[in-house]
Amino acid sequence: MAQRRKKTCQTYAAAGVDIDAADRAKELIRRKVRSTFSAGVLTDIGLFAGLFQLPSRYKEPVLVSSVDGVGTKLKLAVALNKHDTVGIDLVNHCINDILTCGAEPLFLLDYIAMGKLVPGQVESIVSGLAQACLDAGCALIGGETAEMPGVYAVGDYDLAGFIVGVVEKGKVINGKTIKAGDAILGLPSTGLHTNGYSLARGIFGTDASKLETYYPELGKTLGEALLEPHRCYYPLLKSSLPMIKGMAHITGGGIPGNLPRAFPKGLAARIDKGSWKAPPIFTLIQKRGRVDDKEMYRVFNMGVGMMVICSAEDVGKILAGVPKARPIGEMAKMRGEERVVIA
Repeated sequence: MAQRRKKTCQTYAAAGVDIDAADRAKELIRRKVRSTFSAGVLTDIGLFAGLFQLPSRYKEPVLVSSVDGVGTKLKLAVALNKHDTVGIDLVNHCINDILTCGAEPLFLLDYIAMGKLVPGQVESIVSGLAQACLDAGCALIGGETAEMPGVYAVGDYDLAGFIVGVVEKGKVINGKTIKAGDAILGLPSTGLHTNGYSLARGIFGTDASKLETYYPELGKTLGEALLEPHRCYYPLLKSSLPMIKGMAHITGGGIPGNLPRAFPKGLAARIDKGSWKAPPIFTLIQKRGRVDDKEMYRVFNMGVGMMVICSAEDVGKILAGVPKARPIGEMAKMRGEERVVIA
């Protein structure tokens, strides 16, 4: 008589989700997350929700929120096995978005989804998140780390963040007072920031040996240039906010796709592209990919990560406080269909 085969019990780990690894990851990041806590944080990490008390100095506080991700820049981080900068990208991108309204960042929640949870990799990602939050005075109040086999391949992951900031109701920057003759200032980027990577990957690929190639014109390897973290503009512009009428964070869509979001209809922005020099990484991308000028300006920030619109009379004051900024154009009455003219 044939012997019956004993059935084995199924486990979550065998299905691809390792609860023990998740617990180890939480222990590794606990100290880093707590280091970002400010007086407004009322809960510890690991609870079902985070509590944050609004600063009492605000008389009519308006909450400002935004959510974003790092995008396909993550593919380069995976290819080079370097994960300590993508968290910086996420935090700074989110802070810059709410900064366009004049908001002070309060707290951020992160979301990490992986095909296979690797505690050390999570720790590396969160170290970047925590450092960027510390630099900007923003609390990393909580988050979610999800292991999702079947959705993400082993080695791949996604990273997103949700930020909340605050601004006094009477100090919201909304662009309504912008008029013809106002000046446009540009603040330099550190490279691609977090946009245009699908095109960049299409040109260079994700082979580690190619990404580790040193380029004299870059002064570093291609991978180092492409992984350069997104710059945070909050510390630079904080003291100048009362003089700023409008701001545009130059992300997906480039200058033509983002600058019109900062000023009223009926106006056009005239940008002098000779007023700044695009960093070498953009020249390399354009040359290797044979990308025309129009496409470059609608995909990449081209070396200008934030644009500020102010009265011509305030230009000198802002430049004195923000020496990295430079005049790059002016507002004019719209005389055609183009709301941004780059020449």
